[in-house]
Amino acid sequence: MKELLLCKYGELILKGSNRRFFEDTLCKTLRFRAKHYGSFEVNRSQSTITIEPKDENCDLDGMFEATSKVFGISAISRSAVCEKTMESIEETVREYLPQFLAGKKTFKVACKRSDKTFPLDSIELAGEVGGIILSMMPHLKVDVHNPEIVVQVEIREFNAFVHAGQFKGAGGMPIGTNGKALLLLSGGIDSPVAGYMIAKRGVQLEAVHFESFPYTSELAREKVVRLARIMAAYTGSFNLHIVSLTHIQEELVKNCEEDYFTLLLRRYMMAIADKIAHATECGGIVTGESLGQVASQTMQALGVTDPMSSLPVFRPCIGLDKEEIITVSRKIGTFETSIEPYEDCCTVFTPRHPMTKPKLEKVLAEQARLDFDALVEEALASDKVERIRTEFN
Repeated sequence: MKELLLCKYGELILKGSNRRFFEDTLCKTLRFRAKHYGSFEVNRSQSTITIEPKDENCDLDGMFEATSKVFGISAISRSAVCEKTMESIEETVREYLPQFLAGKKTFKVACKRSDKTFPLDSIELAGEVGGIILSMMPHLKVDVHNPEIVVQVEIREFNAFVHAGQFKGAGGMPIGTNGKALLLLSGGIDSPVAGYMIAKRGVQLEAVHFESFPYTSELAREKVVRLARIMAAYTGSFNLHIVSLTHIQEELVKNCEEDYFTLLLRRYMMAIADKIAHATECGGIVTGESLGQVASQTMQALGVTDPMSSLPVFRPCIGLDKEEIITVSRKIGTFETSIEPYEDCCTVFTPRHPMTKPKLEKVLAEQARLDFDALVEEALASDKVERIRTEFN
């Protein structure tokens, strides 16, 4: 009996004449990841992708886990393949399904008949398969409204597929189909979530992390690298720029009013990020800000930092509260690393009473006390780039 993975599209099915581009990108990603788990063949047909192992050495469990983190796939299931005859379907049901039905009390059968030449329609086929299951596992009961497990039989162009327990995929759009953006990645909870959420829309990532060594430690930098590697399971490999803000922060402390430290620092960050984004052909900047969460994330504060970027600034978390952000963080596996107690640059020289409703004129006056352009160029000169690789390469 041959077993493979069946992957269903999400919103890709809504695409028109350019749908093939999205499908090709998705298949390319799957083929790339499959190399890590053995020799697999990836094909698509009728809004479904099949991932078929070519020999016994393939790690189907590992490929299933990797595929579940690929954006563009809405659902994934392990499936047995058989001939399009009732005899073959019955044999497969009896041999393949008990492992999935063990311990269950209720089930239902859902069938899809893409090949209309098959002698039974979907309802008739579901009845036949349900009868087979009840004959071999009489303790089970049919529940069409709230079953513990759904058995599915699909009659497609060349084969029939039998599977049970369809799992939710990562959803979204394939990476690289909606451009490239630069993520401001801190060591906190929010920015990894923002990176995940924008990547889910098909955006390829570049990232920059701002540090303030020796006020921040090597452990803080290592923490961010670990966060980036966790994210890469979803986003794919990307470059992480490490930029020092130490001298800028020291100059702010010496020359500017304390209440404006955070706002001015954010303006420097955005200006530096803007230059890195242009140099790396990014079309936008991504931050983890949530409206009103901290002093630098009020509407007025964002209004005086955004002008430092000539590119669109995307904030996927802007309307989420902290609990919602934490929920996503736990889902993608970054939460436990994010809460490790290593400070980042934003917690260094934090003002006691940060300005929440700044006036741009006053901010510009404070900024004029420093040689803004020279400090930006000095920070850019400190840029060290680390390639964040996934387990797949």
